[in-house]
Parts: sequence; C-alpha cells; structure tokens
Amino acid sequence: MNQNYWKIFANKLFLLFFSFAYLFYNPVTGNAVKLNSQNVDMTLASNELVIINFYADWCRFSGILTPIFEEAAAKVSELYPEPGKVVLGKVDCDSETSIASRFQITKYPTIKVLINGQPAKREYRGKRSVEAFVSFVQKQLEDPIQEVSSLFAAADVKSRVVIGYFENKDSQEYQIFRKVATNLKDDCLFYAGVGEPFRAMHPPNETIIEFRPDRASPKSEHHTFRGNSADYDSLNIWATDNCLPLVREITFENAEEITEEGLPFLLFFYHPDDMESIKLFKEIVGTYLIQEKQRVNFLTADGVKFAHPLQHLGKRHTDLPVIVIDSFKHMYQFPAKSDYKNHEHLKTFIDDLYSGKLHREYHLGPQEISAIEVIHGHNQPAEQTMPPESTFKKLAPSKNRYTLLKEEL
Repeated sequence: MNQNYWKIFANKLFLLFFSFAYLFYNPVTGNAVKLNSQNVDMTLASNELVIINFYADWCRFSGILTPIFEEAAAKVSELYPEPGKVVLGKVDCDSETSIASRFQITKYPTIKVLINGQPAKREYRGKRSVEAFVSFVQKQLEDPIQEVSSLFAAADVKSRVVIGYFENKDSQEYQIFRKVATNLKDDCLFYAGVGEPFRAMHPPNETIIEFRPDRASPKSEHHTFRGNSADYDSLNIWATDNCLPLVREITFENAEEITEEGLPFLLFFYHPDDMESIKLFKEIVGTYLIQEKQRVNFLTADGVKFAHPLQHLGKRHTDLPVIVIDSFKHMYQFPAKSDYKNHEHLKTFIDDLYSGKLHREYHLGPQEISAIEVIHGHNQPAEQTMPPESTFKKLAPSKNRYTLLKEEL
C-alpha cells in the first residue's frame, strides 16, 4: 500500500472521530444544543461561533423566546451543517447554576455570543425573530479578511488595520490570521496580500504581518509582528494589544458596551477637523498615563456628533477640544486653568475624582487649593462649578432590559 492510501485512511479516521466527538459533546434536545457542565467547554472549544440562550423555565419571556430560538437553530443547522462552524445552544439556568454564574447571568433570557471560545464584547441585543438570528449568524461568519490585489496604501482615517503578506491561502499562517481576524473584526480591518504580487513584501516562504493605526494616532504606533505567525496565541495577543488601544473612539454604536465596563470616562471632545490634537492627547496618555487605565477609560469623542453633552457643560464646537470626566453620576469639566498638554494636570484630574475632591466641591464648593492650582502658583480657590448629571449613563443597557429578575416576581 502506498503513502496516499494511508493518508486517505488517516483522514477518514480523523473525520469519524471528530463526528463522534461532536455528537457526544453536542446532545440535541430540540434543535438548539442543550449545554451542561459536561459538554460546554468542548462545545466552545470546537466551534468558531456559539450563541447561547440562557433561560429559566419560570420566566414567561424565556418561554416566548424558546420556539423562536429552536426554529432559528434548525435553519442555522441547515445552512451550516459542517461540524466546528456554528452552534446555537441553550442553558437552563436553574439546573446549570455553575454555568449561569460563570457567565454572570442575572436576567432571563440573556443571549451570549462566543467567538473561538471567547465571549464577544457585545451580547446579542438584536430583534428576537428567526430571520434576525439567522441574519446575525450569517453576518458573524462572513470572511473577516479583505484580500487586496495591489500594494496596500494607508487606511481610512477612522480605521485601524492589520495587514498580512502570505505565500498562499492554504498555509497554516493564513488560517491562524483568519482566526485572529474573526476575534477582532469589530476593532480592526484585516487585509491580506497573497501570492506573486506581494512576494517583494516578504522573504520567500515567510509571512509578514503589520499593524497600522488610524491617521489620528502617532506613527510610533506602527508595529510589525515579530513572533511566530503560525502561533495563534502570540499573534492573537499582539493583535489584541494593537486593535484595542489605550485611547478608544466612543461612538453611538459602541457607547453601550464601553459603559458596561464600569470605569469612569475621561473624554477628549475634539473637532473633526483637528486631528493633531487627538494625536497629541494619545501620545500623552500612551507615554505617561498607561498605569491609569485601571481607573478610567480614555476616550476620544467627536464634539460635533456629541454636541448634546457639551451643551450641558455650556460648551459649543468653537470651544473644542474639551476634556471631561463622566463618573456615571456627574460630569466634571477639566479645570479651565489646567493644560491637557501637561500630563501631571491630567493625572491630578483623575486623582481628584477618586479622592472625592471633585464630588465634594460639587456639593460644597472648593475647600482647598487644588494640586493643579499649586502647579500654576494660584493662591485662591477656583470658582465653584456645578457639573451636570452624567450623560453617558443614559447609553448604558437597562437593568431590566430582558425581563424581570426572579426575586422581583
């Protein structure tokens, strides 16, 4: 028998084993896979996309969703029959309390999305219909890589880009690149140059992967991946560090998920015609304030699009840039006598939030000379300010978005 025979035999044996494992770890009761402590980890590890309906039998809204989700699961199985692609699963939170606790489920039904075994940043909050679920799955499984046919130039002004140059699309490096792109497609654009037109961009049989920030970021953020491009973990960590920057842009689309992170916002409102001020702000934060990322979310915001919160501060687009801390209770404006180009002033602003000084002065007026005023050599307390209530807390998800809590019945 020749080598080809044994290769075919080994491949068939592998497919038989994989199919058996898939059925064992994906017991189907109805069309959605019933997940429990025995099969949940294997299901997450062996599928590119898993969507889980966390339900409770006593919940009326869970009962309404169940037949819809089951029908959607059936249609998805028809569209994607191959193992390892997508699973719609369900968890009975009363009987599988450890899984419910692991995913921090407090409302029913809650629908979680997991990509390559990791929770997506956004829960599913779309329309709860069969068509909507199927459309969502199709969107998630679109190819996250755009292939280019010529040498790739600069990215769009708002886009962060990862681009790889590959010998061919069948290589292990390309498949790893695609898996990483699936994880981060909402945070970066992923491009690939393949074959002859790009051989000048990389040595023979070697893959080159580069990160290019948006034009509002300093050139110091341009990076080339120096690790093993066939190592998923190292490439995923590198790409995540670059695609999820220290300073992020807040939009109406991502405000809810950023709000859910629970950290106060330090917002840099800018004019869209002034990219240089954003570059400078990012440079200052990246150079001097990295250690503060555990205390605040550093965000930039288009001051024209987000005109409403600025109006609450008595500001207009002609006043930009404007710096604000939104604590989700109040909005505190960066002191007028301070300079955002001085990182010590920004650090003091954050310190004053956590010491309670900003809140205390909101209610009682300035009680002492601030550190910022000492830097400037002023001896008189600043004029009392009355910061408005938080604007961005209104963009957070409702505490009762899905249904009532069990103890509220």
